[in-house]
Amino acid sequence: MGRCGLAGTSRVLAVLALAAILGGAADRPAPLDAGHWRKAFTRPDHTPVPPDNPATQEKVSLGAKLFEDPRLSGSGDVACSTCHQADLSFSDGIDRHPGLDGQPLDRRTPPLWNLAWALSLFWDGRADSLETQAIVPIENTREMAGDLDLSLQALSADPQMRKAFASAFPENPAVTRANMAKALAAFQRTLVSPETRFDRWVKGEDAALEPDELAGLSLFVGKAACVACHKGWRFTDDAFHDIGLPGEDRGRGPILGIAAADHAFKTPSLRERVWSAPYMHDGSLAGFEDVVDHYADRVIRRPTLSADLPQRLDLSPTERTQLVAFLNTLSSNDPPRPAGLPPKVMAFGTDAEAVATSTVSQKDRRFTPTSVLLKVGEALRILNDDIRVHNVRLDGPDKSFNSDAQNPGDTVTIGFDRAGRYDVICGIHPEMRLSVTVLAPSTTEPAQNKK
Repeated sequence: MGRCGLAGTSRVLAVLALAAILGGAADRPAPLDAGHWRKAFTRPDHTPVPPDNPATQEKVSLGAKLFEDPRLSGSGDVACSTCHQADLSFSDGIDRHPGLDGQPLDRRTPPLWNLAWALSLFWDGRADSLETQAIVPIENTREMAGDLDLSLQALSADPQMRKAFASAFPENPAVTRANMAKALAAFQRTLVSPETRFDRWVKGEDAALEPDELAGLSLFVGKAACVACHKGWRFTDDAFHDIGLPGEDRGRGPILGIAAADHAFKTPSLRERVWSAPYMHDGSLAGFEDVVDHYADRVIRRPTLSADLPQRLDLSPTERTQLVAFLNTLSSNDPPRPAGLPPKVMAFGTDAEAVATSTVSQKDRRFTPTSVLLKVGEALRILNDDIRVHNVRLDGPDKSFNSDAQNPGDTVTIGFDRAGRYDVICGIHPEMRLSVTVLAPSTTEPAQNKK
């Protein structure tokens, strides 16, 4: 081969080598200024409260009870917690909750974590305080359809509620609309998301995040520019942005009477969002992967599109995976449940207040004891005294039951009106097994299940 041929081959090899180097570098984000971002994402050391509604334990406890009380609804069977479920980041796990008219509501149920710092409430920001926000869904005809005058009368007729209101508001010990709103708001301000592995990294623990998660953080604050809107320890700027989703909902625009704000919705916090899928104001994106793909590939270009979005975002499959890995670090390993929220009491085949003949523990992912003997008419209580979320699934003769998520402290009480053998498992940890034998009242031996 001639000298020119060798030179040409060398140039080709050099170009291929450079391409390989650059190609490998494409999936490596820019170096991370850890000191800067640790400071930017540091949690505050206290929760803000308004001067006209200082927090007290009595007020928070009352608000937690009202949050679970269906008497605030017109039908008497819907509570705030019906849509804002603790184990789903105080959302409901579906794109749009069915309204009382049977049709989906206009927007996704928003999570409630960290709203004590929020500058406005609702997807379109139409409420400027938690006290104002608390009443809106109660009176909305498609959500709770409550008549507050009737609700307040029902609460006033309840001696325990009268006592709770008096303890919460000693300066004005009355069951009133204003006191109800203040109590609900005080409770919601206690919903502060717990620290996660990301917070450990913020505090200086370098090994708290895996290499792919750190790479995702670098993309988040760098190339992908997510931090332009998802900033601060809550990962929201509390502003309103058109992010290029399809749909006719004009969001913030009609609230302000400004067309330039059409299609703009409040930036959601990213804290504990693993548990609140699907995402966006309309619930149209099923998971984090879909969210990342939207910003990279599917943004609808229109005049109202937020200037904070990158004009062009090219993300490789590796980079998309890294971004999702980082987003996951902003959520706990299990759905967190605030200490101020009363334990949930679920019941099947009996009254929730029934006195249980036997109580079974779920500590350390194990039913203890693993077998129980009851008689017809008796009740079994299963207590989640573990640190994990559990679930109770029961099968037996003409009887089946599947509880909601059972958070630490929650109980499931089951009544038995027929003799037989029943199998109980945890749907989340299927290795957990419990055998229940129910005897007829006049017998000492288990009755045989009929085919």
